[in-house]
Amino acid sequence: MENRVKPKGSALIPFIVFIAFYLGTGFYLNATGVELAFYQIPAPISVIVGIIVAFIMFKGSVDDKFEAFIKGCGDENIIIMCIIYILAGAFASVSKAMGGVDSTVNLGMSVIPPQFLTAGIFLMAAFISLATGTSVGTISTVGPIAVGLATKAGLDMPLVLGALVGGAMFGDNLSVISDTTIAATRTQNVEMRDKFRMNFKIALPAAIITFVLLLIFARPEVIVKQDNLEYTFIKVVPYLVVLVAAIAGMNVFLVLMAGIILSAVIGVGTGSIALLDVSANIWGGFTGMFEIFLLSMLTGGLAYMVRKEGGIEWIIQKTKNFLGGEKSAEVGTSVLVSLLDAAVANNTVAIIIAGPVAKEFSNEFKVDPRRTASLLDTFSCVMQGFIPYGAQVLIAAGLTEGAVAPFQIMPYFWYQFILAIVALISIWVPFTKPKETWNFEYDMRQDEAQKYIDQGVKPEDVARV
Repeated sequence: MENRVKPKGSALIPFIVFIAFYLGTGFYLNATGVELAFYQIPAPISVIVGIIVAFIMFKGSVDDKFEAFIKGCGDENIIIMCIIYILAGAFASVSKAMGGVDSTVNLGMSVIPPQFLTAGIFLMAAFISLATGTSVGTISTVGPIAVGLATKAGLDMPLVLGALVGGAMFGDNLSVISDTTIAATRTQNVEMRDKFRMNFKIALPAAIITFVLLLIFARPEVIVKQDNLEYTFIKVVPYLVVLVAAIAGMNVFLVLMAGIILSAVIGVGTGSIALLDVSANIWGGFTGMFEIFLLSMLTGGLAYMVRKEGGIEWIIQKTKNFLGGEKSAEVGTSVLVSLLDAAVANNTVAIIIAGPVAKEFSNEFKVDPRRTASLLDTFSCVMQGFIPYGAQVLIAAGLTEGAVAPFQIMPYFWYQFILAIVALISIWVPFTKPKETWNFEYDMRQDEAQKYIDQGVKPEDVARV
């Protein structure tokens, strides 16, 4: 029995249709002046278009194709990813409802010296995004305060917005409850804490360098002291608990459940939310993650169909012509996820699509999968925080009500530029390498077994094969 499916470039057509439909509608709506053009048609709809093409062009009965699609949707990693999504959404919803985000923002703004305003906005956005796991939510929360302070202090608005987006991408890349972290770790089958520790060695130096540059080159012309920054420290505690527990290696499900319960107890205890409203906020968090939940499942199903037809294998075979070892495989992974993010304008989707290919690179060229997960997350966030049609940049520019265009902010994405440079340096100077080496033999046995199962061999018969 063949160990691998036959490589077939035409199997990628459904993916190409998905991306072309997503990009085409986005550019068309943008040209007609529609705001947030790339987000007017929900991403799951674009995936469904690709799935329809796969059902039409792939050989076999409808029942066989549907079975393959469902198998991809129900993949263990996809389901785990989706459960984490809804728990993270519930935690974010309850903690926000009890005033956690406002208290955290006000706490940060109250301790930041006015003369270091722009650097402080970067630092505040970095902390909020690290705690909440969402760059879009961070920009929406901290953005209005940042724009108001920048206006009063006579700061360069594009520079302030660049710092804001950069800080937001810091947490998007690093947070243990970010959907990009969840996607990167599950596609590579590694622990979040291991990916965090490796990623931290890249993100922290980049953040420190950015912060120092902002301290030097972004001082305000007028010193403005912000008033009415009321906060309750206990409302910040759930974020700290979740962050510390996750880094310490506590099971992610327990971490998020603890965060939800703690936020609910604090909210009810302080009178910020009613007891009956807790369940409504949890449900609101669940439904708020519905799009990414559905997108992950549908993309997983499509990816499995494409893989079964040889599309992923074709990419691997073609890419291998340009890869010669561990370092080139890391570069290939970085370039692949960057290009995919530029195509779909969604870093989580880019990681989900690139993940299976990156996993193959990891096995073939002995790249530590913890390292692969780190590169997938890092470079997807670099690109997502740079493209002018991404949600983060569009929302940031929108805070100025048309006074600043997305392209005007791009030269000030200092953190994204520096993060990319530090990450590239880490490929040739492996300062992120963990002490414990990865057991590739076990990993490869698991992958080989899965391939036989994909070809119809019963799990109990795999050992004999």
